[in-house]
Order: sequence, then C-alpha cells, then structure tokens
Amino acid sequence: MQSFVYANPTKLYYGEDQLSKLGEECRRLGSRVLLVYGGGSILRNGVHDAVTKELRTAGAEVFELSGVEPNPRIATVHRGAELCRTHRIDWVLAVGGGSVIDCAKAIAAAAKYDGDFWDVVTKKAAVKEALPLGTVLTHAATGSEMNSGSVISNLEVQEKHGWGSPLVYPAFSILVPSFTASVPLDQTVYGIVDMMSHVFEQYFHHDPNTPVQDGFCESILRAIVETAPKLAKDLGNLEYRGTIMYCGTMALNNLLSMGVRGDWANHDMEHAVSAVYDIPHGGGLAILFPHWMDVASAKHPEKFAQLGVNVFGLESSESGRTVQEAAQAAIAEVRRFWSSLGAPTHLSDYGIDDSKLELMADKVTANGPRGRFLSLSKEDVLDIYKRAL
Repeated sequence: MQSFVYANPTKLYYGEDQLSKLGEECRRLGSRVLLVYGGGSILRNGVHDAVTKELRTAGAEVFELSGVEPNPRIATVHRGAELCRTHRIDWVLAVGGGSVIDCAKAIAAAAKYDGDFWDVVTKKAAVKEALPLGTVLTHAATGSEMNSGSVISNLEVQEKHGWGSPLVYPAFSILVPSFTASVPLDQTVYGIVDMMSHVFEQYFHHDPNTPVQDGFCESILRAIVETAPKLAKDLGNLEYRGTIMYCGTMALNNLLSMGVRGDWANHDMEHAVSAVYDIPHGGGLAILFPHWMDVASAKHPEKFAQLGVNVFGLESSESGRTVQEAAQAAIAEVRRFWSSLGAPTHLSDYGIDDSKLELMADKVTANGPRGRFLSLSKEDVLDIYKRAL
C-alpha cells in the first residue's frame, strides 16, 4: 500500500427529501447564482422548476446557462465564465450529469482566471481561486459530484483532457434518485459502464497489501452487476436508481484510490476517440476496455482471475483452470454483461474506421507511454484500437 492523504470536502445529501437543503446552502453561499444545465431534460421532467423554486424561496437571483454539451466544450466554459463576471455571480449550481458538472467546475475556476482557460485544461497554468460550486445530480455516471476532476473538449484542435483542482470540489451535492428516473436506457447504460470503468481503473494496480481497497472495488462492482439488469428492465424503479446513483458517486470520490496507483490508460484512449469523433464517453469505454483487458491479462492475469471469482462468482484457478484461463473467463463475463445491457462492442458501431487511428494514438501518447498497470506505447494503443474496430 502506498502512503496517502485523504480529504474530501463535499457535503453529500442523499435521498428523496434532500432538495430541501438547497435553500440552506444558497443562503450560505450567496444570493446571485448561475444555474448551469444541459439540453433541456430538466425543463421537461420538472427538476428545473423544483430547483429554481428552492433557490427563489431562499431569496436568490438566478441566472442561467443552458445547452452544455455531452462532451462539454471550452467555448461553453468561456461563455459561462463571462456570465459570472458580468452578473457578479456568487456561486455556480450545476444541475445535470457529469458533463454539466465538469463544465460548471471549469466555469467556476475560469470566472476567476485571467486568460484562456484551455491553458489550465492542458496544464500550462494552474487554478488559484474559484467560485463556490454546488450540484444537483440528474444522471448517475461520472462521480464528478464528489471529486475535484473535470474533462473538457476543444473541437478546434480535436482534443479532450482531464484537469482538476482541490478548489473545484463541490461544496455540496444533492442526490435525489427520482431525478434520474427519466434518463433513457442508452444513457443509463453508458453511465453504468462509466462507473464500472472508474472502478476498474483503480482496481487494476500493482500495489501490495490492499485487501480493503480491492474489497471496496469488488463490493461496488457486485452491486452494479446485481442491480443494473433489473434497472434496465424497470427504468422507473427508484430503489434500483438509488443504488446505481450511490455506486457512481462512490466509484470516483477518491475512496477507492487511497494507497493505490491505478492505471487510467483506457480513459486516455477513449478521450482521444471522443475528441475526434464526439461519441458518448461510456460507449467508447464499453468498446475499448475489454480489448485492453485482453492485452493486460496476457502479462498480468492474476487480478483478472480475482475479479472473476469475487465479482462474477466464477470458479478460481484452484478448481483446475490455469490462472490465464480464469482471467479470460472473467473478461468474457465483462463483455457478456455489458453486451446484455445493450452497450456497443465495436468502434464501427459509431461509424469509426481505421483512417484516424494513428492520429488518436498520437494524442494518447503525446507525452510518453500511458498506464501504470500496463504501460502502453503508441504501437500498443494502435493495437487496441485495431482490435476494437
């Protein structure tokens, strides 16, 4: 186990009655609020009305930025930052899923940054201050509601990068399961794949003496594997929605990464794909991760065999299988599970051919090999992309 320091300042409100806490937080953070949201689903399902009612009851003056993209753009960040400056915004409220929250984090920091915020996203500059941020989650997926990370795209240069700062941890996040009930099946599945991928990125590591961390990962994965098929058949079930929502938050709030150094190459590879083709993040991960697993398990099969036993209930290698056979059986279960939910399996499902594979591999490895569990060169990344076609 590695040495670590853990601190997470986000106050989490979970439950059907927790939106009532929004007014209390508003009175604490200030009366001028920028409400940030996406394509308008919160207008149709009543969440917008419920949120603005709470804010206005608390005496807030509400300004709005709508239209945040599924892969949020730096241009939208700049637009939101300008609104903050123009209207002297006290704090930012993101109402949506991970994309909206990621964009709101960038807006909160960009409002206090004198320059092109893309310099921060590309790590040429650092955040020194930010407006306070709160969130009301409407799509379980990224865990952005309880971490300090954000992913922003720049269409002009076809790049998509993750960045982060302790200054953009949400001050609070409100999780009401019924607010996710209108999310359609495909987006629900993308969210499930994304949160499982977050767990996988932290689960596959080489640090010794991590039974607690591994157990946390396996517990979340088991809960998702048990609940997701039921949710896919009953999208309005709030018990299933609540379980998946909680899993998504716990998958990426730094709980699982204490004392371990995860891999994260799959996210780098998917970011390159969606930067060029603007595909859903969860869809890209569903396609790429099993192929990475095939490559990684050839060198390090033991952790995959452990996954099969402790998450999917497979027989261990002690039953007569070799550890490599046990690893391959576990990977087959991941493929089967995601396919059973309707997740895509090939890049060609999005009309992607081999014409830009090298461009994407260059983006992934621009600063050298990627991944800690398995170090990937440009040639390795190209191999995985080709397998995924």
